[in-house]
Amino acid sequence: MSHSQLVPGVEVVAVPERGLAVRTADGEFLSLRTGDADEDALLSRLSGTAAGDPDGELDRIVRAFEDAGYLADGPQRPEWPADRRDIRLLGDPVLTEPLAAILRGLGAEPRTAVHSSTSASPDELSAGGPAAVVWCLDGPVPEGLWDAADRLPERGIAWLRCHREGWQAYVEPLAAAPGDVTSAHVRARRLAATPAHRELAAYWSGPRTSGLPVRFTAPAAGLLAALLADDLSRWITGAPDIGDLPARRRLRRVDLRTLTVTEHPVLPVPEVAPMPKQAG
Repeated sequence: MSHSQLVPGVEVVAVPERGLAVRTADGEFLSLRTGDADEDALLSRLSGTAAGDPDGELDRIVRAFEDAGYLADGPQRPEWPADRRDIRLLGDPVLTEPLAAILRGLGAEPRTAVHSSTSASPDELSAGGPAAVVWCLDGPVPEGLWDAADRLPERGIAWLRCHREGWQAYVEPLAAAPGDVTSAHVRARRLAATPAHRELAAYWSGPRTSGLPVRFTAPAAGLLAALLADDLSRWITGAPDIGDLPARRRLRRVDLRTLTVTEHPVLPVPEVAPMPKQAG
């Protein structure tokens, strides 16, 4: 049997007078019945420090760990593909700088584009053939700013974005193919989901009167950057999603005061059918 070790987040703990227990990645504890297996040899096998000699009872337990998805052979996250390292970042440096640092650590080559607060054409955004465009705003999204970027998935370029509204920030789902959720879809869904749709639309379009400005703290900016980088790297490398909702159908709301993240399902908005022509 090959070397096997526990996946990140899964641990085995020795409980006094109760034997071994498994702590799952979700924080639950499961009793582990080892039978006649040597516990020290089992722990060595699960830590990845030794393959051990063939042992029927020990191999049975290790196979049970494997069947439950608790074992990993090899790296957990595939490496960033060399031909998809070009990631274009737009927006406010308070968010793009920590995002760029995380992406470089993952193996990407992020570069900051010149367009940040003005609209750009699809040709400008896709110049050079980046694998993805990420746009981060320290404020609400001006009307029409992201209209051109919503067409990037049609060109095979992934499109990811976030913005702030007061003490709330929104991380929108990654769009990577035609039919995925765009920023226009998110705006339409949010307006449809609130009784204060007139007020929300007015807030987006401005003008707005405010007092002291809301400023990103380093932890808040780092959290948003980490969420964006995780979504992007999972899509780029083909790593599986985590959580209850698919990443490409998930809107996340971040409370910047408490760093609490809530997830909300979001679907594309079908195009409105044209009015039928009147006969005669």
